[in-house]
Amino acid sequence: MSIRYPNGKPYASEKEIHNPYIKNHTYSNRGMSLEEELNETNEYYSAADIACIHKKPTPLQIVKVDYPQRSAAVVREAYFKQPSTTDYNGVYKGRYIDFEAKETKNKTSFPLQNLHLHQIEHMKQVLQHGGIAFVIIKFTLHNEIYFLDAKHMIEYWERQTNGGRKSVTKQEIETKGYLIKCGYRPRVDYLHVLDTLYFS
Repeated sequence: MSIRYPNGKPYASEKEIHNPYIKNHTYSNRGMSLEEELNETNEYYSAADIACIHKKPTPLQIVKVDYPQRSAAVVREAYFKQPSTTDYNGVYKGRYIDFEAKETKNKTSFPLQNLHLHQIEHMKQVLQHGGIAFVIIKFTLHNEIYFLDAKHMIEYWERQTNGGRKSVTKQEIETKGYLIKCGYRPRVDYLHVLDTLYFS
């Protein structure tokens, strides 16, 4: 299926960008995408009645559909109706949380081109209204996942806007962020970081 942005530019999912040879992975496989890991984590949080957090649905405008059979329709082309905000949102311990999840194969930095201005503006708005916003970044070659508070990501974005570097160094993320403990259940325990920062 072909999905396009409102300007007509083709869309490629994170999975397609970072892993063109998609395979079935076991829970112990290092090749699991960050989205898969987070979805599994959120399912665990929900089943254990710990938190209610979900991946946001992406509104699409379908423009081309084929009907190979009377009982089945195949979408051939679609466009995003509007720019997406962030990937996940929900409620934990009475607080609204909202976050973006990104992967990079870069060994030493996170390119800011992986984010968009409307996502930064959205995170600013969440913070202004008392919510908790952050970014989860996976360095795939190191197999490390970090939690970075939105206020720091906003600072790095504004640094870029003012002529500074167009990426965040891994060292900066290690200094300002938190390495997330990964395991089996939950897979990526980012709520442990929230407990440390906001609920301790």
